[in-house]
Amino acid sequence: MCLIVLAWRPGHPQPLLLAANRDEFYSRPTWPLREWEDAPGLFAGRDLQAGGTWLGVTTDGRFAALTNIRDPSQPPGRRSRGELPIDFLRSALEPQAYLQRVADKAADYAGFNLLLGDRRQLWYYNSQEDQPHALAGGLYGLSNARLDSPWPKLQRAKAALENCLDAPDSERLLALLADTTQPAEHLLPDTGVGPAVERLLATSFIASANYGTRASSALLLGADGSWELVERSFGPHGAPLGEVAVRR
Repeated sequence: MCLIVLAWRPGHPQPLLLAANRDEFYSRPTWPLREWEDAPGLFAGRDLQAGGTWLGVTTDGRFAALTNIRDPSQPPGRRSRGELPIDFLRSALEPQAYLQRVADKAADYAGFNLLLGDRRQLWYYNSQEDQPHALAGGLYGLSNARLDSPWPKLQRAKAALENCLDAPDSERLLALLADTTQPAEHLLPDTGVGPAVERLLATSFIASANYGTRASSALLLGADGSWELVERSFGPHGAPLGEVAVRR
């Protein structure tokens, strides 16, 4: 996952609104959103190369989402980061307890951000900061750096999410993820990948021949126990491949 924006509203009838894009090489084998046969009650897309996921939710409303930290100088991890959301969703641990376990083994993974929680709480962990944080209500954005880093695409996506709060639905959340606005050159972050790649990665929705947005997802969590997760899949050059919706 490379872009997540969310509205966290404790006590609201709809406490969580989350919109997220997963960017990856098109050649990496992936299953779209589905209930996992080996984990009944767990709904997520699946990376078939390493077996993990980038975003998932369970029948009872536990959720987890992951982004990588973009740093070409970091060593590769010994383990796949995609297992972290799955391990939480398969467990019964409270978010804080789970993240303390993650902190103890964070060196096994390349840099990552992890968001997880349920209808009552939302927690965030950045492997470079090494301290889990409970998040208060508010609007948040996450890409491939720290929470709320002022990257142009993140700021645009957060502003678009704020404009959805009056009448949020999955269609509006997915629409904000389709933004292909190219920021001005001087506003781009310098993450060590070079100007051409920074430009490619600077839009909310990325499309090219080999790498781009593979999935756009909208998660809406209700305080009454209901939830909705919708995922749209894409191929090279952003060609649409289909949509899956799960509602409980």
